[in-house]
Amino acid sequence: MKKQQLETLKKSLWVFHMNTGSCNGCDIEIVAALTPRYDIERFGMMLVGTPRHADVLLITGPLIKKMEDKVKRVYEQMPEPKVVIVVGNCGSTGGVFHESYSVAGPIDKVIPVDVYVPGCPPRPEAIINGVAKAWLKLERLEGKK
Repeated sequence: MKKQQLETLKKSLWVFHMNTGSCNGCDIEIVAALTPRYDIERFGMMLVGTPRHADVLLITGPLIKKMEDKVKRVYEQMPEPKVVIVVGNCGSTGGVFHESYSVAGPIDKVIPVDVYVPGCPPRPEAIINGVAKAWLKLERLEGKK
């Protein structure tokens, strides 16, 4: 490994997962990324039960109108520096739900998004790639402190 890669491995990512109204396809792929076949935990990623302990907000699903204020509140509860990952097409465009009466729009309409993981649903490898990008972004943010 290069020296820069070794430096990146110093920090584990604590992730808070939030479903904003998805079909659960992306959620199933996230669980698949946690299984021994992909084992994303080997990189130090750990799901946490509260946004107050999280470095990363992992969002799946389209932004439905009833979730707008909840997404903002969860984002505000996270300590700085923080990174937001949107998993799946629904969070970035509305996906198959884009013309639904209850969809408010993409997640970035409400909070800033740092990494998009495209797919319907995205493969676990794509989710791991998105987490790696978030990791690097978080390292840059912490370096600015």
